[in-house]
Amino acid sequence: MKRLIDSFNYAVEGIIYTLKTQRNMRIHFFMMIIILFLSLFFNFSKVELLLLFFAISLVIIAEMLNTAIEKTIDMFTEDFHPLAKIAKNVAAGAVLVAAMNSIMVGYLLFFYRINPFTKSILFKIRSSPVHITFICILLIIIVTIVIKTLTHSGTPFKGGIVSGHTALSFTVSTVITFLSENILIATLSFLLSILVGQSRIEGEIHTFFQVINGALLGILVTVLIFQLL
Repeated sequence: MKRLIDSFNYAVEGIIYTLKTQRNMRIHFFMMIIILFLSLFFNFSKVELLLLFFAISLVIIAEMLNTAIEKTIDMFTEDFHPLAKIAKNVAAGAVLVAAMNSIMVGYLLFFYRINPFTKSILFKIRSSPVHITFICILLIIIVTIVIKTLTHSGTPFKGGIVSGHTALSFTVSTVITFLSENILIATLSFLLSILVGQSRIEGEIHTFFQVINGALLGILVTVLIFQLL
């Protein structure tokens, strides 16, 4: 019995270690909590719940195995080795495959249930008072200036207060959303916009906050135009 309890404690220690040291694991746990909380409000069947639990568990297991492989390799060598690089990349690829699978499962399970609510929200946004959007845009500008002031020693506008490419891409995605009123098309469009923002961060052209500001600004300005029209 003592060995059984020790084995359980060791397993829990492994989970806690992964949570403490791996940022991606914390992201997975955060998303897991959100998805499980949302699942309480939808009438999922037993099969759908099993698929959801399996997809979530697969991501957590893959991330823990990835961590175990990385630490095992680091134990044997701290120098660069092409085989060690391949092993780590393959383990990370397994996590990516599991994460993509969970996204597809979640999308298929939630899509038809969220679709009616999303259309209602789009209608309320288009018919909401114009001054609300003006206030939101003003708040974004103020918050952006404050963030830039705190994170840079020079001018608050250093590096571009917003990402123009991101703002333009999210503007197009918002227009497509309002015109098509199709959630699948809107999702694919916003996915492309997210990739545009990610490319600006990856190319070290803009910071994360500048990309977020561009996305929010593009969405809100488009909402304002649709409200006026």
